[in-house]
Amino acid sequence: MEDGLEAPGPLWKIIVVAAVAAGVQFGWALQLSLLTPYVQTLGVPHTWAAFIWLCGPISGLLVQPIVGYNSDRCTSRFGRRRPFIAAGACCVAGAVFLIGFAKDIGHKAGDSLDKSTKPRAVAVFVTGFWILDVANNMLQGPCRALLADLSANNHKRMRVANGWFSFFMAVGNVLGYAAGSYSNLHKIFPFTVTTACDVYCANLKTCFIIDILFLLLVTITAISCVKETPLSKKVMKQEEEKASTPLVGELLTAFKTLKKPMWILLLVTCLNWIAWFPFLLYDTDWMGREIYGGHVDGNDNQQKLYDNGVRAGALGLMINSIVLGFASLGLENIGRLVGGVKNLWGGVNFILAACLASTVWITKVVEAWRDTHGLLAPPSNIKGSALAVFGLLGIPLSVTFSIPFALASIYCSASGGGQGLALGVLNMAIVIPQMFISVVSGPLDEAFGGGNLPAFVLGSIVAAISAVLAIVALPNPPKQVSLNPAMAGGH
Repeated sequence: MEDGLEAPGPLWKIIVVAAVAAGVQFGWALQLSLLTPYVQTLGVPHTWAAFIWLCGPISGLLVQPIVGYNSDRCTSRFGRRRPFIAAGACCVAGAVFLIGFAKDIGHKAGDSLDKSTKPRAVAVFVTGFWILDVANNMLQGPCRALLADLSANNHKRMRVANGWFSFFMAVGNVLGYAAGSYSNLHKIFPFTVTTACDVYCANLKTCFIIDILFLLLVTITAISCVKETPLSKKVMKQEEEKASTPLVGELLTAFKTLKKPMWILLLVTCLNWIAWFPFLLYDTDWMGREIYGGHVDGNDNQQKLYDNGVRAGALGLMINSIVLGFASLGLENIGRLVGGVKNLWGGVNFILAACLASTVWITKVVEAWRDTHGLLAPPSNIKGSALAVFGLLGIPLSVTFSIPFALASIYCSASGGGQGLALGVLNMAIVIPQMFISVVSGPLDEAFGGGNLPAFVLGSIVAAISAVLAIVALPNPPKQVSLNPAMAGGH
């Protein structure tokens, strides 16, 4: 099967394609920083909330393998990956519009402004949220596969490409958090303030409008600048006659024929994300509850402390994104210094384990301080220690966002498999831990008296295990002749 490109692409094309990640992550950062209070204004019940957040892992489990399988076999005259990238971006834009304008659509459909629960707005919001998760998986998988195609089976280029993808994810995070923190953004589009939508809601709508414009800009630039050679229908027919298996059969065959390096990669990735998800889900809640001593349902002082802690957590996420961006650009050089990507991945997983374990120490210190000083905001040294954890975690996060995908592309190319399907299989090792943590973390926290620390301790232990496995069990990628700096950037 042809690889869909005439020759290895220059570095600037890799950067242009990777920039799509900034548009996608812009929207996710807005969700993390703004959507929780927005959902509360819609009156979303607790049962609905669980249903909403479960859509991410379910859509990732189903959509990415399907999209990857079909993008490997797409015979469109526009290429294999670009049609899926364009369709995914359009679906993301439509979903973001539904989320941002849910209140207005619900009001037009009959929601009462006097009632706390707005069922029609909730229905529009949930629909948009599900579409957004599906569209993100439709967009990101082919983007990473196109980066692998542009790398033309060169291992160093694959690592560099995924490093740039991770960098632009950080850029999108910073832009999203910055936009979400500015309270007068609605003045750019005054029409966003309506009868059903107050200033807070209008700010959210304005942020999402900017996200739509930004995502369409980077996507149109990428699919216009990077050309693909269409896959020959004759070659595709010959490949299908050889395989003669549908998607489910192809997936089963893919798992049966996976080589040992890929199985170990899936195991390390799975453990790595079990370690990550407790903190990714509850980081700002940890700041509001454990560090600031607040409570979302407490008295006025507790609620104020909780809100201040959540805002401090948002600052921590901004710091995390900045560190993530800079670390992503240095992964190639750091990997050489530590003796290869497996040692790099193992080393940063030990950092992840230490950071998650340190949350216990920081929490105990601030609890002891409150026993003496009462229910007050923590002193600057304790707050600084908590923010330092956010910052340090940007280093292992940069590896988590890049190295596993690069290794999957390398192992896949070594065995002659399709890049889209391989990345879809890797994504299953990411979304299954999401489901596991979603089910286990709540009962685990309750069993140990509530709070976020039990899940963080579990994450720390699993991170240490994944670090050992990465160093001891994960094979080194096949050796290749290194490119000189001029060649690394393209022709």
